Amino acid sequence: MSEKLQVPRGTYDVLPQDADTRVALEATARRILEGAGYRRIETPTFERTEVFARGVGASTDIVQKEMYTFDDGGGRSVTLRPEGTAPICRAYAEHGMHKLPQPVKLWYLSSFFRSEKPQQGRYRQFWQIGAEALGSDDPAVDAELIVLLATLLSELEVGRVRLRVGSLGTLDARHAYRERLQAHLRDNADRLSEDVRSRIELNPLRAFDSDHAGTRAVMAEAPLLLDQLDRADAEHFAAVRELLLRAGVEHEVDPTLVRGLDYYTRTVFEFESGKLSAQNAVGGGGRYDGLVEMLGGPATPGCGWAAGIERILLASDGLPVAPAPVDLYVAFGGAQQRRAAFALADEARRARMNAQIELAGRSLKGQLKHADRIGARYVAIVDDETTVLKDMQTGEQFEVDAAGVVARILRERGMR
Repeated sequence: MSEKLQVPRGTYDVLPQDADTRVALEATARRILEGAGYRRIETPTFERTEVFARGVGASTDIVQKEMYTFDDGGGRSVTLRPEGTAPICRAYAEHGMHKLPQPVKLWYLSSFFRSEKPQQGRYRQFWQIGAEALGSDDPAVDAELIVLLATLLSELEVGRVRLRVGSLGTLDARHAYRERLQAHLRDNADRLSEDVRSRIELNPLRAFDSDHAGTRAVMAEAPLLLDQLDRADAEHFAAVRELLLRAGVEHEVDPTLVRGLDYYTRTVFEFESGKLSAQNAVGGGGRYDGLVEMLGGPATPGCGWAAGIERILLASDGLPVAPAPVDLYVAFGGAQQRRAAFALADEARRARMNAQIELAGRSLKGQLKHADRIGARYVAIVDDETTVLKDMQTGEQFEVDAAGVVARILRERGMR
């Protein structure tokens, strides 16, 4: 016997029973986001590596350790997308979206790829739903995006949700703060973990995420960027918070909140679920006012978020999923009736009915049991002489000419 093949570690199959739940999630997201004026966008699975090296940041873990990068066969470096914001900003610049009425509001549901250690809620291929608004620096943009994600998580019944918000200020403010933080870390280098010490020059803000005891003690004494915002940044953050409170979105201010991507400015936020373990973030994002320009486009403010499909489903109390109704099941007694049965099923589908036909060679009795199992509303039993139409709810049966089955069902529907 040949060796059994399996998907690579850190990936998984979406089975039919799982797909139904994902379809329900997508439908909910589409209704919420498109109702607020966001339109669907999808970018290619792989992009030029430069999009992420420049946009996400050369010092980030994503670029340094987690990207799947390869030569495309023509000497060009391409990367399987590890996140969605940089490609959307690239598309915004490339397709001249700055000429459209602003802000341009977009949403996506796509697969992403990162070479991370697999664990519950973290996979090397994973799915995210995201929303981006480009072209406005109004704090209402930040607030609207946060409220939309809060609404989505609520409707999907994600349990024990906690929202943390913070502000990183402008890029200039962050640069000045970064130097102060680096000085603090250098002064306490002997108390830091080896990993944090190695990041002091490249990405010092990530020290706030460390779970190393010595590092946490050092960070408890560290200067906080939120305390050093200039007037404009502080007013922007206060306006975002006021709008969230007006919308009834509970949140807590976390001055240590940082994101793993270099492009964030001003507002940052993260939704967590107490139903998850160590990887408890279900979604988050923030403002990225310099990213489009960094990728070759015009100076454009932007804000957005991404939420993990797998983590949402893990933290959800269960999405109500109704199987697609079966309007008509076409049964037949023998091979000689297959052609007529096939034609009847095709006619029903052309009339926009959900129709299935017997395909497994069951006996007539077995076919009726199967029709009942899948919840068929009607069963048409095709015979040489006539066709019997059975109402599976009432048990009534009618002899109908094969050419009149679909019309009879449509008429019955219209009478209800």
